[in-house]
Amino acid sequence: MIDNILHSTRDRMKKAIEVTRTDLSSIRSGRATPALVENIVVTVYGGTQHLKMMELSTITTMDAKTIMISPYDPSIITEISRGLEAANTGLTPVIDGEIIRISLPPLSEERRQEYIKLAKTKLEAGKVMVRGVRHDAMKEIAKTEADGTVSEDEKTLAEKKIQELTDEMIAELDAMGEKKEQELLQV
Repeated sequence: MIDNILHSTRDRMKKAIEVTRTDLSSIRSGRATPALVENIVVTVYGGTQHLKMMELSTITTMDAKTIMISPYDPSIITEISRGLEAANTGLTPVIDGEIIRISLPPLSEERRQEYIKLAKTKLEAGKVMVRGVRHDAMKEIAKTEADGTVSEDEKTLAEKKIQELTDEMIAELDAMGEKKEQELLQV
């Protein structure tokens, strides 16, 4: 019983970390990465479909400052370009034949600090998700003790393991945050 709770808690915490990792990857650092645009939802085919960029095209980087987007269907290239502009990411798409190029301008110091604040906000949201999972697990363990399924010693041991797991996940989030901050400060 306790092992099931611990296992599901670990899985749920890992999912929270993955959500946070995806959120952080969408924050622009000074480098061009496909993650900057791959989750942008674009309305295509005359407004009938809402698809992510990664479902519509191949996204690559030419160099540290240029993203190239090659749509699978060249007939929707203008709709993709409009969708990228409408996403309000500060990126300017340029249609070049059957591909879209996005050149990233260098970040100002002020903009870097804004992105660091945004990253910290997203990290804190991730920590809140992890703590919420911990809270749910603690309630579940308390419930099993109240049912008489586990002893008080087993409950205490399980709570300790869940706290250790939580600390481990928070440390992982902190490491992700430090890495992102270094990325953002790198010129």
